[in-house]
Amino acid sequence: MEYLEKLKVYGDQVKNVVVKSMVDTAHGGQKMLKDVLPGNLVTREYELIRPLGSAGPGLLWRIYGAIKRSTRQEAAVFVLEKRLLDKYAKKDRDLILDAMRKGVHQLAKIKHPRVLSLQHPLEESRDSLAFATESCYGSLANCLGFHDNISQPMLKEFEDYKLFDVEIRYGIVQLCEGLTFLHNEVKLFHRNLCPESIIINSNGAWKLSGFELCIQGSADGTNYPFREYDGNIPPIINPPLDYMAPEYQTTKSYDTQSDMFALGMIIYALYNHGKTLYECHDNYSTFIKMSDDLKAMNTTKLSILPAEVRDHVKMLLSPKPELRPDAGQFSKVPFFQDVGTKTLEYLDSLFQVDNIQRSMFYKSLPQVIDKLPMRVNLQRIASALELEFINPEMIPFVLPNMFLIAEKASNEEYQGYIFPKLKQVFKIQKPPAGSGASGCIMQTLLILMRNMNLMLTKTPPEDIKQHILPVVYNALDAESSQVQELCLAIIPSFAHLIDLQAMKYCILPRIKKICFETITLSVRVNCLICLGKLVESLDKWIIIDEVIPLLQSIPSREPAVLMAILGIIKVAMSSTKSGGLPREILATKV
Repeated sequence: MEYLEKLKVYGDQVKNVVVKSMVDTAHGGQKMLKDVLPGNLVTREYELIRPLGSAGPGLLWRIYGAIKRSTRQEAAVFVLEKRLLDKYAKKDRDLILDAMRKGVHQLAKIKHPRVLSLQHPLEESRDSLAFATESCYGSLANCLGFHDNISQPMLKEFEDYKLFDVEIRYGIVQLCEGLTFLHNEVKLFHRNLCPESIIINSNGAWKLSGFELCIQGSADGTNYPFREYDGNIPPIINPPLDYMAPEYQTTKSYDTQSDMFALGMIIYALYNHGKTLYECHDNYSTFIKMSDDLKAMNTTKLSILPAEVRDHVKMLLSPKPELRPDAGQFSKVPFFQDVGTKTLEYLDSLFQVDNIQRSMFYKSLPQVIDKLPMRVNLQRIASALELEFINPEMIPFVLPNMFLIAEKASNEEYQGYIFPKLKQVFKIQKPPAGSGASGCIMQTLLILMRNMNLMLTKTPPEDIKQHILPVVYNALDAESSQVQELCLAIIPSFAHLIDLQAMKYCILPRIKKICFETITLSVRVNCLICLGKLVESLDKWIIIDEVIPLLQSIPSREPAVLMAILGIIKVAMSSTKSGGLPREILATKV
């Protein structure tokens, strides 16, 4: 007995230590985020939520998931802590900070879907630089296994992260679109194109960033002032040698085709676990040797690449800039014409076509969803489908695809990605009489009812009560008998999740109203069948006060109706929860 008492005391001590550790960890995490930006004005508008990845030269920018205080919209805050530069001499430190400032100021000038969207300009304090952008995930470098300057514990998504083939193909297409805009419209030479300067946003889109070293060309885009590689300054503010085109040292010149060489090296790295064709390790002599080796390069050196793109990448890596395809030409090679890539490309341009074309596309989408990886379905497809929820006419075409993804998703994926999007559809109310959207909303309710079992299986009980029950109420109030019958059929399956107040004042009155007012026999019978199944979960007084009076006052006496009434009475008499109906009730009211 004494031993058991000691064991209990020891168990309580362990429990207290564990709880204290969990609380300390939680408070420590909050304190860490609060201490990230002391005195920086970005914190006035953005609340840091969690650490994400890192980006930019030397991966010096640490990325945090954030919420904009005024709108509660998701965003990302990029932070450079100046203490990271303490290892450099003051002169070099100032050069690095100037380059970082230039990159953000340049980002503010460029507006394009393939360029990272700046939401709050650069703010500087004594300890940090910071700015805010669209919600994002990390850099391409993080996804390729480079985790420098990532806050610990690292996101589990970055552990053993693997890019799917369709993500690589469409990612390259997005980079080409961004480069086409920079080269042709802005007349800008990026000069720092590498995985560290490519950001992946929260929807999986690849965005250009990292403009610290960019060069503005002449008005006609034919002349770009040459800046030689400077070995006397830190490597992180020189162009990355692993991605630098050979003309830097062969002809002491460059132009936008030098970015295309860098793109070729990025493609090679994507298929080679982040390693480029030649690794210079910030050694300019190694870069010179690499430039010479390129003259004798053949496609066997590129055997790690898919066969259908090798020759095209070989052209990108040509020592002669004039032989390299431009970004627009490269994006049109057959390698990027597969169904998955074209589907993602079409999704991004969908709002440029009319409803009829979009509806036809959505009807064919299930065949593609089946072939795409779940991450792509969740990040790219589901996010694109969500944009249509503001258009009632398109929801009946979009919703089946969303449920197809939900069916394949795990409960965690469903609750994290799908259910928050579906909430927008749940809020749709009955339109005004004569509204053109009335038929669409009936179709939407019908689809929701058909997929109710799926939602009930994957949705937490508290969310069922808060978000799904109101959908059921709307369905019972619908004018469509088909919607009503589907709803009546599924209500008993989650009756145990409905509290007695909701059952008595929300569900039963609606069922009674339908039963009285319908002119369709099948609907009335289904009302009674539904009631029969619900009786088991009702207490005695609800049966006496609500159900029995309904049975007495039903206006029709068809055989199917009478059989259903008798069935309800039989179940009510033997119900374990209600304890059976009193005999006087049976004698006087039945």
